[in-house]
Amino acid sequence: MNRPTSEVLAFEAHTTDADLEDLRARLAAARLPEAETVFRAAPDPRRWDQGVPLADLVELADYWRTGYDWRAFEARLNEIGQFRTTVDDLGIHFLHHRSARTDATPLILTHGWPGSIAEFTHVIDELAAPRSADTPAFHVVVPSLPGFGYSDKPAMTGWGTERIAAAWVKLMARLGYDKFLAHGGDWGGNITTVLAGRFPDHVLGIHTTFAEGLPGATTEGLTATERRWTEETHDFWHHRAGYAKQQATRPQTIGYSLVDSPVGLLAWILDKFAEWSDTEDSPFETISRDTILDDVTLYWLTRSGASAARIYYESHNSLDPDLRVDVPTAITIYPRDIEKYPRAWSQERYRQIVRWNSPEAGGHFPSLEVPEYFVKDLQEGLEAVLAANR
Repeated sequence: MNRPTSEVLAFEAHTTDADLEDLRARLAAARLPEAETVFRAAPDPRRWDQGVPLADLVELADYWRTGYDWRAFEARLNEIGQFRTTVDDLGIHFLHHRSARTDATPLILTHGWPGSIAEFTHVIDELAAPRSADTPAFHVVVPSLPGFGYSDKPAMTGWGTERIAAAWVKLMARLGYDKFLAHGGDWGGNITTVLAGRFPDHVLGIHTTFAEGLPGATTEGLTATERRWTEETHDFWHHRAGYAKQQATRPQTIGYSLVDSPVGLLAWILDKFAEWSDTEDSPFETISRDTILDDVTLYWLTRSGASAARIYYESHNSLDPDLRVDVPTAITIYPRDIEKYPRAWSQERYRQIVRWNSPEAGGHFPSLEVPEYFVKDLQEGLEAVLAANR
């Protein structure tokens, strides 16, 4: 008998020993290029001018082969609570941790690229069971984007951010959450924006680190800091976004390397952790080797390098310029993020900003770089959102 497609099934990750042995063998047999021609002694951010330095890559790959423990992360996923369900004929994997608090509010956290559910595994407990009874608690749902992790890989085009947002509404309803909060950054921020703009009857409000303004906004009246933000965002998209152009136009081509070579996958992702984090030389100044390898290994074991890259093909530059968000919104702009928009620009789209925050530290991966601050900021931002609903 076929199971109904709306059924929610418990899921556990169980990687075979053979898959882990294959990973180690491939790492041991890796063919590496010569060193970069901009070599400088660490610490020096210019060491990364041509990409991941050979010495850093060799060291991390060796640790991945001989010291990293995937089983510990796998056990953590199983401890949180993993599930799968089918939405629009596609299997969706997600973490779901219900709070014991009777006043808890449903919250969906959406990751981006090159992130994954690994961005949130260490903050879920504090969000569901905060130390203070005065701090809001949440029933936390963390889905894997289509083509990422243990979610299915779409077999045809059409799974862009608009469809993903609609799928999240169906997923939350299936869990009994007709109304909920949402948070995201990177692609997760884009999807969270679409959720709030398209489904205001279901979304109580949002917190996001991505608050894209509308095309053609003026720089008149901006502060010196805001002008610098616009210059840095312009520089990023015009000079440092080759990865996005590749994945938006030829995801299949880069996908062969990402699925076949663990060193290739490691370099492709490590490059972004290094460039986009609030560090001076190495991403390991704020993010541990194990944390980055949790993320990279999840991509490797699920063979999702190509399928994850396709979100760029589906949705690059696709955020509807006419989309407006009228639900309460909390926005946090971290200083070393890759896209930063002035408040005056953002509020043209997000028309009920109840909290705007710009901390002194943090980059594109705040939940990993400054986890304690991230949790507190998320709690306070969503508290403001909930207050606006009363």
